[in-house]
Amino acid sequence: MSTTTNSPAAPLHPDAILDALDPEQREVALALTGPVCVLAGAGTGKTRAITHRIAYGVRTATYKPTSVLAVTFTARAAGEMRTRLRDLGVVGVQARTFHAAALRQLGYFWPRVVGGAPPRILEHKAPAVAEAARRVGASVDRVAVRDLSSEVEWAKVSLVTAEDYVKAALADDRPAPSGYDHQTVARLVSAYEDVKTERGVIDFEDVLLMLADMLNSHRQVADEVRSQYRHFVVDEYQDVSPLQQFLLDQWLGGRKELCVVGDPSQTIYSFTGATPHYLLDFTRTYSDAQVVRLVRDYRSTPQVVHLANQVLRRGRVPGALELVAQRPAGPPASFTTYDDDDAEAAGIAARAGRLIASGVRPSEIAVLYRTNAQSAGFESALADAGISYLVRGGERFFQRKEVRDAIVLLRGAARSADPDQPMPEQVRDVLTSAGWSEQPPAARGAMRERWEAMQALVGLADDVAAAAPQDAPATTATLVAELEERASAQHAPTVEGVTLASLHAAKGLEWDAVFLAGVSEGLMPISLAETDEAVAEERRLLYVGITRAREHLELSFARSRNPGGRATRKRTRFLDGLWPDDPSARGRQRAARGQARERLTGDHDVAVFDALREWRLSVARETDKPAFTVLGDSTLAAIAELRPTAAAQLARVNGIGPAKIDRYGQTILAIVAETSG
Repeated sequence: MSTTTNSPAAPLHPDAILDALDPEQREVALALTGPVCVLAGAGTGKTRAITHRIAYGVRTATYKPTSVLAVTFTARAAGEMRTRLRDLGVVGVQARTFHAAALRQLGYFWPRVVGGAPPRILEHKAPAVAEAARRVGASVDRVAVRDLSSEVEWAKVSLVTAEDYVKAALADDRPAPSGYDHQTVARLVSAYEDVKTERGVIDFEDVLLMLADMLNSHRQVADEVRSQYRHFVVDEYQDVSPLQQFLLDQWLGGRKELCVVGDPSQTIYSFTGATPHYLLDFTRTYSDAQVVRLVRDYRSTPQVVHLANQVLRRGRVPGALELVAQRPAGPPASFTTYDDDDAEAAGIAARAGRLIASGVRPSEIAVLYRTNAQSAGFESALADAGISYLVRGGERFFQRKEVRDAIVLLRGAARSADPDQPMPEQVRDVLTSAGWSEQPPAARGAMRERWEAMQALVGLADDVAAAAPQDAPATTATLVAELEERASAQHAPTVEGVTLASLHAAKGLEWDAVFLAGVSEGLMPISLAETDEAVAEERRLLYVGITRAREHLELSFARSRNPGGRATRKRTRFLDGLWPDDPSARGRQRAARGQARERLTGDHDVAVFDALREWRLSVARETDKPAFTVLGDSTLAAIAELRPTAAAQLARVNGIGPAKIDRYGQTILAIVAETSG
């Protein structure tokens, strides 16, 4: 286990930076100037490619480290980028979220441009939105305030004013929050701005908007920022909003030193104002842009990758990348139909238990679902099975009260620690005084989450102690420094339990084993997805869920909500032709085989084709792969028609490349010779 450190690694030679990359990643690293667009599929090593690009630019003196600004969407991703650059011996590069970068610049220039200190930032919109609703005579409850807050946020990141809201929402086929009309929401958006002004506060969207406006209207400020930052990298570019793009345009000031990285197939936040438009149209905006595609999937097995590709292919997703698996074969994806939700939760808990018994760590298992409301059933089933779990997507780890209190206690203990007592023992003593115990509580919910958070601190203490050299054992002060470093990067320690998360919360994460639960119509796609665009986004969301799995993938749904209820649910349309007991899938397979066979005219051709199919089936069984991944029916038919006698002839057949000729060529030629003779 490696822990974070503030000390950078020794700088690498430029050739060593490139040697660590595959050909396409290397192409990214060498594309140091001009507009660059990296289309990077799930698991293809995009962070590796762009951090090595930055490092290579610095080591070849193409970039000054302080002239590079890399922006992404989460503090965790920005922290990961900084850590990787530090490991490559590069310091001084700014890797931040859009908001963190903008807040820093706004705070610096505000006293000069406006005078005084910047306004206080409103951490939560809800109180101001509730007040705005009262002013426009709208009745609200907690759920309505949440929905209206999201709508206010969408308007702001979409650069839609209160005056333009109705027109923009209708043009976007965007329904108003339930119980309200668009005119009421427009008046609420206006009232919300008034409330903020009266209270002397700004929200997070204002930070971006105010900085962009400052750069746009104050030439001296723009010149100063643009002279500092000359090279820009934007990660997850498919999630950029009009507001973020507006700020990026002000940073650039018409220059082209921009590298964007994204995957249109992973656009799942359009409801928040994110749009893949800027990524898909990048080559129209920059006609001289260099485009690099990363399609080698290092994360998932061929079985997982094949299913992910099929889900996109059937949806004809614009700009979708066809992933190519690089890992060895794994178990086939499994598909299970349960009688009801309780049976599904219990079944998944049992399967998770078997994985854990086989050696898979609980923290490498995830149960993913479409809505947070589905979490409760899985929490109950896992608790009944005695399996630890954590619910992701709630309060951030380092913002939890028990974690903040524990760090305060540990900081105090570090000043008076017994040098002869091992650090992990000291940590356990401190946390015991704060309510931690060796065994988890029987209760579920908040009490269990509190214990899991403190247990994560105990686990981190053990890891830090184990990683320290024998001649310099870790102390409680070492642990506190580690926690402070992690808190700044929002890099929470691993909780040793099964992760429960919504599909949206799972974006950017990965596990050895993933259970995709509730893949039924009404949940996937969700019933609220009423337009073609919304349904297409639901398909992409399923794709994101599938590509979170490294090796084990199980998809399931329940025919009924309650035990004994009517079995009215149907599995999602997105798996039509892919679910094993789907008649349409069997029919398509039979039709494909029939069409391939019909191409053949002679008895010898048909005999060769059938012999090759028998051989292919035996290979599929031995390797536990789907038969079509060995060779497709059309390829077998072409071989049977050509009846090659040498590898050079075999190479002329579409669908069989050098790797498969090396692996299967001699066997295929032997089958052809034996059957033809």
